[in-house]
Amino acid sequence: MQSLWMLVASFLFSIMGVCVKLASDYYSTSEIVLCRGLIGISVIAALVRVRGGTFRTPFPRDHLIRGGVGVISLWLWFYSFSLLPVATATTLNYMSSIWIAVMLFAAAWWQGNKKFEWGLAATVVLSFIGVALLMRPSLDADQLLGGAISLFSGVLSALVYLQVRKLGLLGEPEYRVVFYFSLTGVLAGLVGSVATGHVPLWHSHSWQGAALVIMIGLTATLAQIAMTRAYRLGNTLVTANLQYTGIVFSSLFGVLVWNDAPGWLGWLGMGVILASGLLATYHNHRSSQIAARNLPKVDPIATEV
Repeated sequence: MQSLWMLVASFLFSIMGVCVKLASDYYSTSEIVLCRGLIGISVIAALVRVRGGTFRTPFPRDHLIRGGVGVISLWLWFYSFSLLPVATATTLNYMSSIWIAVMLFAAAWWQGNKKFEWGLAATVVLSFIGVALLMRPSLDADQLLGGAISLFSGVLSALVYLQVRKLGLLGEPEYRVVFYFSLTGVLAGLVGSVATGHVPLWHSHSWQGAALVIMIGLTATLAQIAMTRAYRLGNTLVTANLQYTGIVFSSLFGVLVWNDAPGWLGWLGMGVILASGLLATYHNHRSSQIAARNLPKVDPIATEV
């Protein structure tokens, strides 16, 4: 089940999130984005040098869309944290999986395809219910702008994931997709630092802060590779559903690092998310088996003749 690569990506992204929260005491958001991109470029360049490959791509336009939309979504999400409670901003952004299901349904309807995977779409909705139970978001009247920004960030994230899948189906290797996204992150970090009137990284450093940004870059790069592989090789809706496990991992890290107990509703939400992921995986596996059994059998003797 190639979509299970999303579990690896979600786990690594949750570690990255912990490091980002801790690193915010030492670096600005622009510097964190910049360092994340620099480390990603360095790691991918080292892999290409050791294992071979090339950065030349026949799809520069698709990489530009993936990188540009991805960075805008990331910045909007970060900005929404200043306007909303963390739980609300996270929940609205994680609606990206819901938007993926909506976009796939709209595409299937437009193309006259009646084979939309309603069962998998239902598991995505079930996972979002689990997220709402876990995060218990709230939105006041004076937070509507922040809510709209975070919601739009989720829509852009959905477009990014579908673009990642498109690049994978076009035959673009994971390392090249991650490399150009990291390059976009470097440019965005530089622009953000200059726009705020600061020279990036031009200040005193500590070994704790340096270790955190290095960990951010490493985990983000490996997570991006795993996520890209999941969307390229796995079922899109299963992968989108398994993405919700990132909230479970993040919540568990919150308990371990900050002693943020989620309460019984939170634990119930985790259970719903995990159960939904198992249901989606089982549904996809069963559908694959049924499809394999329905394939026409080929007579090897007739084939030889």
